[in-house]
Amino acid sequence: MTATTQPALRTPLYPNHVAAGARLVDFAGWEMPVNYGSQIEEHHAVRRDAGMFDVSHMLSVDLSGAGATAFLRGLLANDVAKLREPGKALYSCMLNERGGVIDDLIVYRFSDADYRLVVNAGTADNDIAWMRNNIARTGANLSLVPRRDLAMIAVQGPNAIDKAARAIPEIGAAHALPGVFQAARIGELLVAHTGYTGEDGLEIALPASRAGAAWEALTAAGVKPCGLGARDTLRLEAGMNLYGQDMDEDTSPLDAGLAWTIDLKDGNRDFVGKTALAAQTDRRKLLGLVLEGKGVLRAHMKVVTSHGDGETTSGSFSPSLERSIAFARLPAQAMPGEAVEVDIRGKLVAARTVKLPFVRHGKPLI
Repeated sequence: MTATTQPALRTPLYPNHVAAGARLVDFAGWEMPVNYGSQIEEHHAVRRDAGMFDVSHMLSVDLSGAGATAFLRGLLANDVAKLREPGKALYSCMLNERGGVIDDLIVYRFSDADYRLVVNAGTADNDIAWMRNNIARTGANLSLVPRRDLAMIAVQGPNAIDKAARAIPEIGAAHALPGVFQAARIGELLVAHTGYTGEDGLEIALPASRAGAAWEALTAAGVKPCGLGARDTLRLEAGMNLYGQDMDEDTSPLDAGLAWTIDLKDGNRDFVGKTALAAQTDRRKLLGLVLEGKGVLRAHMKVVTSHGDGETTSGSFSPSLERSIAFARLPAQAMPGEAVEVDIRGKLVAARTVKLPFVRHGKPLI
């Protein structure tokens, strides 16, 4: 019997990618565009003008019910009680009992009984199962609805909002768009002033049936289609973690540079993984690396420091800085500005540590 390959999942925008000549690759089981020709041009379009990404493989999850706030306060390491305004967003890790990261996600609050979470593609099924198990464990009377009927388009760059308003009628007609790290329901759309590139922009959730037309309208307005390749170099420059590479179920947020997402202000609030985090003693530090010698930094390279060895978690060539950069998990004593060496194919190459991010709003920070 011949083994068969599991068919790839495809977003509602797959026909648009094929028509535009995208190079398609597997990403977490989804057939996604890695670029449409030049990854470098796509990267610079976002830094200098406006680019867009199909992020429909990520999953929107609607959580509703009278106990939604209390449930999320016990589920997430960050505290949704901080969300006072309707649509306000929060970035958080969802932890297991060992303090490892099950997923990193964004949660939007519209009321104490109405939330939307956006979770990663590769962890979506596990996330849903984990949330449902915790609903059952706590006895919460909640509705949890995965929204696979939606598509999502991220429009990013200094001119992204103006061009999105020109292309999509509801956005152009809106009296006011949401503030930074906030979302608003505008007609059939959920428009969030969030992103993963270090630039201004919107993430737009809309009915799958409208996605293709919206993508073409954005293209006509001068927004450049961009693939996963540019998305990775943009988020790396912006100092933003990638799940499965910079953290996972065996990595504490304390070791992934995400201590700022753990809210311990309310000492009476318990959440999954809190006890394990409190007991963690062997801390590591996530810093940026800039390569001083020749080569390209990649993930899982040994980093030699005066405090002991560490390892890169993500690395690539930075189009904005025109040099190789990486994230590195290093001994806790390491500080920005130190000279280190990276093992590149058996040769130690000089590098230095820097504070993240490398680039923000198009400006180098190192």
